[in-house]
Amino acid sequence: MSKFDRIYDLLSILHSRRYAITINELAEQLECSKPTVKRYISKLRNEYGVPLRYDYRYNGYILDGSDDETLQFPGLWFNISELHSLLIIHELIDHLEPGLLKAELTPLRQRIKRMLSSRKIKTGELIRRIRFIGVGLRVCCPLHFKVAAKATMERNRLKLRYHSRGKNRMSSRTISPQRLLHYRGNWFLAAWCHTRKGLRTLALDRIREILPTDVKCIEVADEKMDDHFGESFGIFSGQPEKTATLRFTPERARWVAEESWHPNQTSQWLADGTFELILPYSDPRELILEILKYGPDVEVIAPATLRRKVKKRLTEALKKYGDGKNEKK
Repeated sequence: MSKFDRIYDLLSILHSRRYAITINELAEQLECSKPTVKRYISKLRNEYGVPLRYDYRYNGYILDGSDDETLQFPGLWFNISELHSLLIIHELIDHLEPGLLKAELTPLRQRIKRMLSSRKIKTGELIRRIRFIGVGLRVCCPLHFKVAAKATMERNRLKLRYHSRGKNRMSSRTISPQRLLHYRGNWFLAAWCHTRKGLRTLALDRIREILPTDVKCIEVADEKMDDHFGESFGIFSGQPEKTATLRFTPERARWVAEESWHPNQTSQWLADGTFELILPYSDPRELILEILKYGPDVEVIAPATLRRKVKKRLTEALKKYGDGKNEKK
């Protein structure tokens, strides 16, 4: 165990104690000599300013304020595994959205590297061996993200110019942001839209202009937000109006049976080896795209309206390829 880890463990032991602990107990728990423990105690006091005192009544050491859960110490106190985890989390956040929080995260990354380097741990191998691969990520403006996040936390309204991808239309809106959502690698803003008079889910990458205001948000109850954004499949939420029944082939079922499409889904294996998945939905757009992804490996059993929409999309897709007579062999 390195010196740094022993100092970390010493601080952890002291912080967990309500009463003084003797030098003999510390030496036993840290698996080192009493002179070594005294050097660590001196380092905590003199170099790091830790409020550590000797209690003559109990013949041991105790932290001033050790029973105060808010007691903080200068510097970052992490062991090596925690530093590795922090570095991995940093890399993950940095790859969620290229450049989104780069300026804010870079000092943290450098500090973690310095702490690991002081313990003679190389970070290059860790970063080289771990890769985060994103598919279908859409880049949103870092400034727009910061303004949206700030307004969401400070509970202020926003004015937007927003481009609807589906309708290919630009609109001006005033919103009360309620939550930031990270869904399938992309960022969305769950908000009460004063222009549309209802809850809306807005993709941050579709915001063209964003202006903070000093007007306070209207507050939507958490229960209402949970019902609206958690009851139906996908990001196009709302109260579930229908229930989809999907049946997957035995080959595809081996994957789908281990997936969670929705917290309220139900499923069952059928006698012929197929797998039936039942889930609530409101807006069918995203669900249809998910179904089409599986091609011939899935069949919509119900409702009939969803089955017709999927059939129409498949038929239109097949037309793109003609009858196949002119294809090269």
